[in-house]
Amino acid sequence: MNTHADEAPLMLSVSGLRGITGKSLTEAVAGRFAAAFAAHLRERRGAPVPAIVFGRDGRAGGIPYARAAIESLLASGCRVIDLGVAMTPTVGVVADHLRATAGLILTASHNPAEWNGLKCLVTSPTPRGDMAHAPDAAEAAQIIARFRATPDAPAYRERAGPESFKGAARLHAERAIAAIGPHAVEAVRARRFRVVVDSVNCSGAEGARALLEALHCDLTHLGADPGGIFPHPPEPTRENLAAMSEIVTREHCDVGFAQDPDADRLAILDERGAYIGEEYTLVFAAMAAGAEGDAFAANLSTSRMLDDVAARLRGSVARTPVGEANVVAGMLARRCSIGGEGNGGVIWPKVTLIRDSLSAMALTLALMARERATVSALAASTPAYVIEKRKAPIKPGLADKASRAIAAAHQRHAVDTQDGVRVDFAATASEGAAWLHVRASNTEPIMRLIAEAPTAARARHILDDAAEILANA
Repeated sequence: MNTHADEAPLMLSVSGLRGITGKSLTEAVAGRFAAAFAAHLRERRGAPVPAIVFGRDGRAGGIPYARAAIESLLASGCRVIDLGVAMTPTVGVVADHLRATAGLILTASHNPAEWNGLKCLVTSPTPRGDMAHAPDAAEAAQIIARFRATPDAPAYRERAGPESFKGAARLHAERAIAAIGPHAVEAVRARRFRVVVDSVNCSGAEGARALLEALHCDLTHLGADPGGIFPHPPEPTRENLAAMSEIVTREHCDVGFAQDPDADRLAILDERGAYIGEEYTLVFAAMAAGAEGDAFAANLSTSRMLDDVAARLRGSVARTPVGEANVVAGMLARRCSIGGEGNGGVIWPKVTLIRDSLSAMALTLALMARERATVSALAASTPAYVIEKRKAPIKPGLADKASRAIAAAHQRHAVDTQDGVRVDFAATASEGAAWLHVRASNTEPIMRLIAEAPTAARARHILDDAAEILANA
């Protein structure tokens, strides 16, 4: 939802708050949002003195906004445990460890450097005990409504400051290592994999290093400077990882891992330096951790490769609307062993109920060691599909109209409208099965268009048709 002018949007959604620093996002806005979250925890979650674990993704310029949020939480009567620069999933791991009420992270995830924001975590009972996770759509809406009704952050007066917590990244890495099990740890260590990691000079650097060194990997670490200046656009896409690809090839490495700024997503490069795509991250995790009859969860925009993995295991896949909280809800309802999204986000409840690049790294290395296979061979072991993605700008208030236009144009096919519109095209004598998903972004003022088909030409044709429909809607 865009509450400011198009050139400086303030996005309020299930993913939290994001804005342009110094414009739509100010220190006052950060303080108001933190105060609204504190009030929500007291009134809706019954926590008289909420204990909140706080972290920031490390991007440059974030300290004033972090200070404003922390001071607002303290002025609201909260107990604050400040991790400093920390991965979003690390905040969740520490919240679980300390049995905290909630978590709050200053991050704009993969958004460019001029963006920042705040992401909420809440703690709820699960089959594994109380765990932190993203709030569902209904609770996120309550937090947003509280923010809108909060005129100002409470005045901060000098008092006991935030608490600190040392060793958060190492705790997280140790939890991921324990989760893959001693046999897998031994197998990975024996292989001494050569690994390149790009942490984009942000929060994932310390945790990635702790994990990979503990697994006896030979690490080449890019983007490990804690200064928070992105060495390239921060989203871990093919075009942004060209330099990393060259290093993987030149150094004869086994795998390349690329994190986004808050390190909840992971993209993978194979041993030839080829970008295999973020979709394989969840597929590899399911291959590594899945067992006979397991259920998995993924959103509507995630590749059907996961369905192929589930079929091998006589398991199933629960499809959910896009959004980490929606996937978590689906996982808890079905007691899924693994869940996630095709953007490289893996959710492994053994570690955390939050998308987690460390879990994804550990599982990928465990799979490589168990199968004694290269990344390219593992990718080739699943049926081949091609996913094409595009973005289309959309004016505020027109997303629903655009989705209806797509649904109307494809009414003779199977249409799912639980999240934007998804169209499934059945296989014909000349063409294989394919799908299209068109939805409004939770984090940017755009429509996301995603198509998957057996060939790139077919996927692009589907997107071309969709773009034309949107242009005329």
